[in-house]
Amino acid sequence: MSRVSRPDPARAELDRRVRAFIRERTADDFREDEAGFEALALELFAFQYAHCPPYARFCDARGRAPGALRSWRDVPAAPTGAFKELALRSFPPERTCKVFRTSGTTGERRGALYLDTLSLYEASLVPTFERFVLPDLAEGARARFLVLGPSPGEAADSSLAHMLGAMVARRGAPESRFFVRGGELDTGALARALAAAEESEEPVVLCGAAFAFVHALDALAARGAAFRLRASARAMETGGYKGRSRELGAEALYRAIEDRFGVSPARIVNEYGMTELASQFYDAVLREPYDVALREPAAPRRKLGPPWARVRILDPETGEDCAEGEAGLVAVVDLANTGSVIAVQTADLARRVGGGFELLGRAPGADARGCSLAADETLGAPG
Repeated sequence: MSRVSRPDPARAELDRRVRAFIRERTADDFREDEAGFEALALELFAFQYAHCPPYARFCDARGRAPGALRSWRDVPAAPTGAFKELALRSFPPERTCKVFRTSGTTGERRGALYLDTLSLYEASLVPTFERFVLPDLAEGARARFLVLGPSPGEAADSSLAHMLGAMVARRGAPESRFFVRGGELDTGALARALAAAEESEEPVVLCGAAFAFVHALDALAARGAAFRLRASARAMETGGYKGRSRELGAEALYRAIEDRFGVSPARIVNEYGMTELASQFYDAVLREPYDVALREPAAPRRKLGPPWARVRILDPETGEDCAEGEAGLVAVVDLANTGSVIAVQTADLARRVGGGFELLGRAPGADARGCSLAADETLGAPG
């Protein structure tokens, strides 16, 4: 029997400091600490450069090495496509305890995030979800989660299933349920749960990939079923609006959610995350002033995230930061990615808006990807 190696003491100390940074920033209302972020980012980069050979080769090819970097902005960002080709982990393979994989079709090579601990992953996801999806709930209060997706037990390599499973365990009421089983949506169980939720005083959180919502809406419409959830209900959707079966814009989806569930667009939060990162970003609508006359947030929709992750919007030609309002590619530096690489370059387009960012879609020529696409393919399959 092979023995699992002992944790690297330097890595354990970095993990401890990142967890402390997350706790401090959470307690301080998510206020940024630029100096603290800078120091941790450069130390993590140096550790990952030393312990992840493929990443070190990537950095060397760009003339970036520890000691030569002046800022976290100089940390080379590994493209998401590299996670399909290489095991970008900064720990010995035998210490792997969890692997999250990107969505994909049968036979397609999928990107993978290798983890040797889930503690930092969950330390990041929980306070961010609570801040942007549950901001109006008292600390420790529970909500009825109705998840249009599989449980972590059914989708062990899905980061979205793990995230929602962690939140159900922490903040879910006993009536919380996952409604995709064996690749199929249990429409009957969902309809019964929604009818019960209409009568409950508990806040309701509808969660799922965008096209999981589309298939749920279609199935409920076929039954002639519509619901009016209480004003405290909210929905969280993720993954994009282009599926294999059809394309549906956010505005049309939000109108359909309002018509079928009674949840106002002002209480629908889009989540932006990816398998390759530990941290997520959310629409700030539940934290914005609300225009009663227009029935929508008074501020423009923008995504915000935790202060232990930073987003850059980069000019695809120069690699320099775009000006406010200009479209560019999203790059993320995430301190919670201690076991992998902290800087990731996406093929998603966005622009800066009011201190946050607005997603614009995929870059021309980029592969379609995401949990919404996978949900559409799975739930739209015959049988």
